[in-house]
Amino acid sequence: MQIGPYQLDVPLILAPMAGVTDRPFRELCMHYGAGMAVSEMMSSNPALWGTSKSQNRMVHLDEKGLRSVQIAGADPELMANAARFCVENGAQIVDINMGCPAKKVNKKLAGSALLKYPDQIELILKAVVNAVDVPVTLKTRTGWDPDNKNCVEIAKMAEQCGIQALALHGRTRTCMYKGEAEYDSIRAVKQAISIPVIANGDIDSPQKAKAVLDYTGADALMIGRPAQGKPWLFRDIWHFLNTGELLPPPPVAEVKAILLGHVRELHRFYGDLKGLRIARKHVGWYLSEHDQVGEFRRAFNAIECSTGQLDALEGYFENVA
Repeated sequence: MQIGPYQLDVPLILAPMAGVTDRPFRELCMHYGAGMAVSEMMSSNPALWGTSKSQNRMVHLDEKGLRSVQIAGADPELMANAARFCVENGAQIVDINMGCPAKKVNKKLAGSALLKYPDQIELILKAVVNAVDVPVTLKTRTGWDPDNKNCVEIAKMAEQCGIQALALHGRTRTCMYKGEAEYDSIRAVKQAISIPVIANGDIDSPQKAKAVLDYTGADALMIGRPAQGKPWLFRDIWHFLNTGELLPPPPVAEVKAILLGHVRELHRFYGDLKGLRIARKHVGWYLSEHDQVGEFRRAFNAIECSTGQLDALEGYFENVA
């Protein structure tokens, strides 16, 4: 798949997820087969750019692969300035967030709240595209609610404004993450525009990935929540798409190595205090199938030092090996 001048050899993309797709997780998913990983959403409010939170969310010049940064906001001028700032700091692709359903984002008329205001969407798209010399992409939803789906209209507008690729989550804003993703809308958008379309929503297995590609005709897949605790999902999907064969689940020893490496990197990236807090949710995702009762995770979440976390994980895997 082509995004502007960039060729994406593996059409599997890690979705931007606030508080999840930080640099350690992006690099881990890229290592296990993702063709591109989009950074966490960054606010277009310049007052926040200097905070440690925003600094951690930014991409860095020494990152491998295509560096795509997602920005969110409702003011065209601020969004344009945010796009310039991202490019100046290493972004090769700027992604516009019009899909986030979170209330704290929507109350500022950003994210998927913009789907109720197509005229404002057009102003933002034009402002950002004209502000930078790199490809601009858009992530959106099918509409505000099931009775007001306007994704085909928005997709056509995006193409006319110069958007280089469009990722579509197969749910409306009011659906949040409930129910099943509906792929009819993604299929309709693919048939309506000529720029690449990326299908997103409930792609949690190699078989589902192939079915979604076949049904929608999408050019690529974007995977978010199903990759939490399973960064190897990209490897499994790509192998199945190329061979028709399913890879066996990773052995416990490999899961241990991946998880311990991930936790160490979180400690290094964020420092001990913040790193151990962020590690808790990732450990919960990794072990959701192994520790179904949740006894270990409750004990793990009470640990207040990074070495204690690593020792606890070592002990856990000794008992399950």
